[in-house]
Amino acid sequence: MSPFTSHMEEALEEARAAAARGEVPVGAVLVDPAGRVVARDGNRTRELCDPTAHAEVQVIRAACRAAGSERLPGHTLYVTLEPCPACAMVISAARIARLCYGAADPKSGGVAQGPRIFTHPQAHHVPEIYDGIAAEPAERLLKAFFATRR
Repeated sequence: MSPFTSHMEEALEEARAAAARGEVPVGAVLVDPAGRVVARDGNRTRELCDPTAHAEVQVIRAACRAAGSERLPGHTLYVTLEPCPACAMVISAARIARLCYGAADPKSGGVAQGPRIFTHPQAHHVPEIYDGIAAEPAERLLKAFFATRR
């Protein structure tokens, strides 16, 4: 078994790139069972005029296309913000093995906050969840972004 390597810094890079595009600064990185990054992206909802173009969905779509499958068993998803309920269901549907996220999202989260999607019987798969990874830099990035818009 290989040692744990966090890819949260890469997810933070994607979040910073999203902010530079005027998107809410959320970034995601998807890693295959061998530890290789298979997809990385940030939010693109405004750019693509698509309310589902969250960072998590973007990387899962890209990885599924590359794998030729709608499921990604053994993969680990790193995301800078707690996934919303819709993204949590996509993570479940894709059979992502591990979810690692940074900042909690008391307003719109769907994992530890709000509806807690993975506790419902409709969630056919529940990933291992690791929260609070690089939470402080993720929170700072989000707060700085929103401070300029208020």
